[in-house]
Amino acid sequence: MSYPYVLLSAAVSLDGCLDDTGPDRLLLSSPADFDRVDAVRASVDAILIGAGTIRADNPRLLVNSAERRAARAREGRPEYPLKVTVTATGDLDPDANFWHTGGAKLVYTTDEGAERAVRRVGDTADVVPLGPDLDWRALLTHLHEVRGIGRLMVEGGGTVHTQLLQLGLADELQLVLAPLFVGDPGAPRLFGPGGYQAGRLRLTETRRIEDVVLMRYEPTAPGTGAVATAADRHWLRTACELAAQCPPSTTAFSVGAVVVGADGTELARGHSREGGDPVVHAEEAALAKIDPADPRLGGATVYSSLEPCARRASRPAPCAELILRAGVRRVVTAWQEPDTFVAGADGTGVLVEGGAEVVVLPELAGLAKAPNRHLLG
Repeated sequence: MSYPYVLLSAAVSLDGCLDDTGPDRLLLSSPADFDRVDAVRASVDAILIGAGTIRADNPRLLVNSAERRAARAREGRPEYPLKVTVTATGDLDPDANFWHTGGAKLVYTTDEGAERAVRRVGDTADVVPLGPDLDWRALLTHLHEVRGIGRLMVEGGGTVHTQLLQLGLADELQLVLAPLFVGDPGAPRLFGPGGYQAGRLRLTETRRIEDVVLMRYEPTAPGTGAVATAADRHWLRTACELAAQCPPSTTAFSVGAVVVGADGTELARGHSREGGDPVVHAEEAALAKIDPADPRLGGATVYSSLEPCARRASRPAPCAELILRAGVRRVVTAWQEPDTFVAGADGTGVLVEGGAEVVVLPELAGLAKAPNRHLLG
């Protein structure tokens, strides 16, 4: 399954209340920040909100700048991003602004909610049933693979934000903090109770915008088991980018690797032929930088742009064996090794037989192959 890049966007008060954009309600963002949000909307392929937010706030979710809409049109894109909502029941107000402004609209719902949704908004929106329950992974897969959505902006509400973060499906959180206290115990909150990822999010940007502060965060903690998270995609993308740093070779692949602890701490990284060693492999280079007694290795994940090798002539132990010896029991890779240099290579088989979980993210295979095009014919 492949998903779009998922960006959560919200404004909150100092006491954690959500931005409320409906008529006669408190606005937390500043005029300059509303313009920033407009620019973000213009940059994405789709905007998603929950049906509860439509009922509570009656938003239009438009790109307001004529210049930005014109730029989208020049790029061959619709003037407005696709507008998406999610409802379990299909209980939608056909008179809401959401349905009568902007471009195309899409409703994701349950099998039970689909009939009601079609009756209410079927003339203005496409309705897609996801099964007996709302399945966020199925929803994101459909958006990416069927509707061609590469970047998705999620503007709320709190339930939607909570579910996407708890499932590890959010690639980025853009949070604006307003210098206000709301003080209303009934005001909506950004996130609800429940289990969230381990470790700390990575702060990637802070920016003052008039009297509010924009903070951008990325998840860092690896997933568990066979289910990939947004953090897994981030780290594997990093490994693929490391592969581009390898000195070129006509007799070996260019590979990058990152070892990440369960809490999202990067333990080490490496790439093929690092440090002038013509035969060192990426996973080998990364693991050599970690104390073998480091207790974090048992819960770590190795991200490798290419499947770890199962056999090699240049060193006594292949990378799959080195990973198992280190105690690592989860590996995420983008590309399974072709027969270019080793016929029937099966590092995945070695890892699985040794008790490791191997997750393959083929949507990043193109990035992993890019520095190796000269070897692939």
